[in-house]
Amino acid sequence: MSFNSIRADIIADPDNAWAGDLGYLPLYEAGPHARIALIGQAPGRKAQESGIAWNDASGLKLLDWLGVAETQFRDPNLFALLPMDFYYPGKGASGDLPPRKSFAARWHRPLLELMPEITLTILIGSYAQQHYLAGRTKRNLTETVHAFRDYLPDTIPLVHPSPLNFRWQARNPWFVTDLLPVLRDQVATALGSPRTSVY
Repeated sequence: MSFNSIRADIIADPDNAWAGDLGYLPLYEAGPHARIALIGQAPGRKAQESGIAWNDASGLKLLDWLGVAETQFRDPNLFALLPMDFYYPGKGASGDLPPRKSFAARWHRPLLELMPEITLTILIGSYAQQHYLAGRTKRNLTETVHAFRDYLPDTIPLVHPSPLNFRWQARNPWFVTDLLPVLRDQVATALGSPRTSVY
């Protein structure tokens, strides 16, 4: 399989016909030399309509957390951006609907098999963590993220960088003081420019 054939198969999949009817294309980025896999939830409406992943306030915050420039983040040979569903799922009663449960299980593996140079996987939110850390998550999202050292050096769990999470960050100051320096070090190392922090 190739990146092009997988994309064509995703578009042609009958399960995604509804998205095609809306004019949506699968929103993800992947390149053969990607070093970091960033697994999120599903595109937001703004990102889906623009055709640019993380094209919103959450994306700006994420860049700050990672300590990278947007040009690096948008380079598919550095970052593979693989949400748990490649299509905006629509609105629910209290925010966006969750990603479809079967989507990542079907489409992530063939893409990741084409990216053997990935050394770091960043899991954003509970859907990504429950899928990729099956049986290894803690009691809830906060405890899983707080235990980030348990998953090093190849995986780091994060909360979603939504501006709406400011209250969570205020209640959990360790996220900024303890986790973010480690995250930036691990990202820099994966991209080939190691830092010197000790943790």
